[in-house]
Amino acid sequence: MVAKTFFSLGLVALAAAFATAAAAAENRHGFLETIHRHSTLTSTVPGNGDLNPYAVVVAPVSAGAIHQHDVLVDNFNNISNLQGTGTTIVDYNPETRKVGLFAKLPRQLTGCPGGVGLTTAMTMLKSGWIIVGSTPSTDGTTKTKNDGCLIVLDANGKLAGTIAGPNINGPWGNMAVIDNGTRATLFISMAGTVPGPDVKDAATGDAVIVNKATVLRLELSIPDGSRPVVTGQTVVADGFGAQADKDAFMIGPTGLVLAPDGTTLYISDAVGNRVVAVPDAPTRTTSAGTGREITKDGLLKRPLAMAMAPNGNLLVCNALNGQVVEIDPRDGKQLYAQWIDTDQAQTPPGNGDLFGIVMAPDGKGFYYVEDDVNTVMEAR
Repeated sequence: MVAKTFFSLGLVALAAAFATAAAAAENRHGFLETIHRHSTLTSTVPGNGDLNPYAVVVAPVSAGAIHQHDVLVDNFNNISNLQGTGTTIVDYNPETRKVGLFAKLPRQLTGCPGGVGLTTAMTMLKSGWIIVGSTPSTDGTTKTKNDGCLIVLDANGKLAGTIAGPNINGPWGNMAVIDNGTRATLFISMAGTVPGPDVKDAATGDAVIVNKATVLRLELSIPDGSRPVVTGQTVVADGFGAQADKDAFMIGPTGLVLAPDGTTLYISDAVGNRVVAVPDAPTRTTSAGTGREITKDGLLKRPLAMAMAPNGNLLVCNALNGQVVEIDPRDGKQLYAQWIDTDQAQTPPGNGDLFGIVMAPDGKGFYYVEDDVNTVMEAR
């Protein structure tokens, strides 16, 4: 394991200022203040050259080719670096430090409108099934984006089926999951349809924002020995902004985390630069709209994927710099921002590099990906 040296003096001072000010004001102990080391674990580039790692998932069980606590990472781009064209998932074993190709899907897939472009929407269930979102494109932009689907794989990486339909359009953000073994509930953000990045808003000159992105609750039955079957679909939140972006393909709601009470769903609204909460997410029968705002702006710089630390705080990756932000969702206080990617090739450092994040099984650190160098990282 190779430690990553990544703090410049200026960035150290900035991070220290954030932490000191927050700690002095609130006298709280945060999770990020326990994180001191960032290590490069492995490259995420498989043999076919796919790039741009997005989703990061820790295997909850051993099944098929996967060992419990393996780290699964998918790729959004192909070897030509076209977004919405990646077809591979790699599997890293933290004990052996070996990485291998877990799944390679065909570019065109019956039952998946537009084909395959794997996104941050991925999970592995206790039953061993892997479900991953596809938001495909043919030219690397939203101009040719199609609805996509959810792809079901067995624990050996073999295609078992797809889930598509009118509620599934651009599966985008990391999933929140309730998994009881024989039944599971998935929460998945759907970015929806947006025009190409060259279609501008006359008032702002920026790409048009379409306020139709949703969060879908998908209920699954998992018969013994059979693949998951959809038993219910409910849009639990809608009206979020989505916007084409030449560099990031698309901006939309990305992070999804269930609160410890199992009922409140936290959502990172990237276009709105905020985090919101939806009550009664597992049981509600109607949409909560865009929910209740928890926190906005401040240290957030286009929030993406989220995870929940053992102390109940949210860890949110920023898209517009290389920081992860810690938020106490109980009162919306933004406690800390830590630089986890300081690549000086981007302005600000780490801009556009961070996507997926997931807690390590022991709760003492987290895994994340850096798409500028196509690696999976560990923070401790």
